[in-house]
Amino acid sequence: MNITKVPDFDDLPEVKDMPQGCAWGLFDKDGKKDLLGTLNLLTKDVIKGAYGEARDGVSVSLNWPLNAMGFPMPGRIQPTHKQMTLREAGLSESTGWDDEIHFNTQLSSQWDSLVHWQHQPSGLAYNGIEVTKEGLAAAKTEANATPTLDHWHAAGGLVARGVLIDFKEWAEKKARAEGKTGDEAISHPLDGHRITVEEIETIARDQGVEFRVGDVLIVRTGLTEYLQAPTPELFAKLQGRKISGVHGTMESIKWLWNKHFAAVAGDAWAFEALPPVKEDGSEASVTELVLHPWLLAMFGMSIGELWDLRALSAHCKASGRYSFLLTSAPLNIPGLVGSPPNALAIF
Repeated sequence: MNITKVPDFDDLPEVKDMPQGCAWGLFDKDGKKDLLGTLNLLTKDVIKGAYGEARDGVSVSLNWPLNAMGFPMPGRIQPTHKQMTLREAGLSESTGWDDEIHFNTQLSSQWDSLVHWQHQPSGLAYNGIEVTKEGLAAAKTEANATPTLDHWHAAGGLVARGVLIDFKEWAEKKARAEGKTGDEAISHPLDGHRITVEEIETIARDQGVEFRVGDVLIVRTGLTEYLQAPTPELFAKLQGRKISGVHGTMESIKWLWNKHFAAVAGDAWAFEALPPVKEDGSEASVTELVLHPWLLAMFGMSIGELWDLRALSAHCKASGRYSFLLTSAPLNIPGLVGSPPNALAIF
């Protein structure tokens, strides 16, 4: 599809039994179901345009350590890293080392694939695909008909223009300008602020960036900076179960599609604010996430979470540049539901 002709949300073709705005079938080609979603927006011209951001010879890693989470998470194992000599492994009598890592792909910096969270009423993933353990267990990616991250490799990984929306820096600067001091001047990611479209657009203007088709939107709240070294005060705040992120509303959903981002990411737990809220503004359960089903299942737009954005924020602030070349290559194994992003911001 010509990316200049991608329909806006209200103009997307109707998909039977699905709400308006469902993008299933939009990127299908030659009778084959698409498995990449909005990564299709990364055309050669879009990628060549992103290369123009890499001109200063500076690169910044956006990857939180695999073992950075400062406390256990129910249902997600802590990583184990085992080192052994070549002799211990029974490989060689030579002097040298091997190692093994066992970890959950959702405990640190990650990409959510398009099967991580389904459209709940139908139980279907992106493009109307039913996900099963048997399907995910395909021995080769070529035999994997589910929209998982291993398919990124045939497309060359993710190479795009990234844009940082530094909400934490902007909110704290705004608070200081209003005369606030101390804790009142701190934007704490566990205060549960719901970042609106209006705020994102205001921050973009203040930072001097304009969005382009195929950008990857990256939003900083500061969460990973707190989680890495938890304090009693942090644990007390966690009990409130309020986590800052992008506001999960239809306004946000339509805006994210209409900007035609290739993907979105951030340092928050779910990219979207938690807990979610219903359309009437009342609090919803975590099972009623708003952005996850729309972005992952309906749009085919991958979500990055728990990225390490502190160094990126510092460099953007010092250089005055909030756009950059972004590269990401997830792990390469069939049926990959989540993965460390292995992401770099290149200036």
